[in-house]
Amino acid sequence: MRLLRLALPVIAALPLAACLSFGESPPDSLSTLTPTSAVPAGQARAARDGQTVIVAVPTVPQELSTPRIPVQSGATAIAYLKDAQWVDAPNRLFRDVLAETIQSRTAHAVLDPRQAAIAGGIRLGGKLTQFGLDSASRTAVAVYDATLVRGKDGASTGGEVRRFEARVPVTAETPQAVVPALNQAANQIAVDVADWIR
Repeated sequence: MRLLRLALPVIAALPLAACLSFGESPPDSLSTLTPTSAVPAGQARAARDGQTVIVAVPTVPQELSTPRIPVQSGATAIAYLKDAQWVDAPNRLFRDVLAETIQSRTAHAVLDPRQAAIAGGIRLGGKLTQFGLDSASRTAVAVYDATLVRGKDGASTGGEVRRFEARVPVTAETPQAVVPALNQAANQIAVDVADWIR
């Protein structure tokens, strides 16, 4: 009888356990962004005052504050691409592509904002306003509103604001088609930003 009383709560919990779900199952693989311009190994740059570039992580709207890829399907409707997920926040991945591309295409040493005390210089920030799929036009879209402040010895010499946009056609609304297109768009913007800074 005592054994039956102990077993009853376990038996009663079995149907409930079958109904529980702790979120969506993760995709088979996670996606990342890869810079097409890379800094050669062993290359040294002097981080002189006024000659560095400090690249900040861009701010993002709410739909990009997740590792999922947004799909714009109309003026006011946003969904997320099935079975697609970034390995990190998309604005952090985008920042890394920017930093690597600027370092490889300019004479500047690129620093993380946490290293800003090492040397003053150019500060690049901004907002990644779009980074996903436009379903109507079947294009991967990246839009980066950049702010550039040049300075030396802690003093600002003025700032500039510029919008960068890249659109890459996709053949299907799948991760295999959309992720490489977004990677291409991110690199295209990174090259344009590096040329602007140079």
